[in-house]
Amino acid sequence: MNIQYIFYFLSALTIISASLVITSRHPIRSVLFLVLTFFCISAHYVLLNAQFLALVNIVVYAGAIMVLFLFVIMFLNLNRDIETKQSLVPMFAAVISGGCIFLMVISALGNSLPQTAQPLDNNIGLVESIGMKLYQDYLIPMEISSVLFLVAMIGVVLLNRKEPIQTKTINTTV
Repeated sequence: MNIQYIFYFLSALTIISASLVITSRHPIRSVLFLVLTFFCISAHYVLLNAQFLALVNIVVYAGAIMVLFLFVIMFLNLNRDIETKQSLVPMFAAVISGGCIFLMVISALGNSLPQTAQPLDNNIGLVESIGMKLYQDYLIPMEISSVLFLVAMIGVVLLNRKEPIQTKTINTTV
C-alpha cells in the first residue's frame, strides 16, 4: 500500500475528529474526539519518522492532559439547566479570529514549500539524534531552560507553603 494513501486517510480522519471536537455538544465526547485527534497526529509523526515525538504526544497529551481534562469536566458537572444562553458576539469573534489564523497558515504554507527535493535522512526523528542535537548545538538554551524550570518549581513550593498560624495568648492574670 502506498504511504501517500495512508497519509491522506490519516489527514482526513484528523480533520474530521478535530471538527467533531469543536461541534460536539457533549463535553465528554468532545474530549474523546480530542484523544482520537492526538492519536492521528501521532500517526503522522510516525509517518514522518519522528517516533520519539509520536510517543511523547501519546503519553503526554493523550494520556496525562486528557485525564486532567476529563477530571475537570467531571468536577464541573456541566448540565443543560446550568448553561445560559450566550450572545452571538463571541461566536462572531471566534469565526473572524479562526479565519485570520486560517489565512496566516495558508500564507505560511505557500512561502515554506521547498523548491527542490532534499535527501532523506533516516536518523532525523530518533531519540539519539534529538539528544545529540539538543546537547551539542543547543546546550546553553537547554541549561537556561532547566534553571528556569527549577526556579518555577521552587516558586510553586514556596507559594503553596502554609504559614504557621500564630495564636494570641490572652493574659488573664491580674
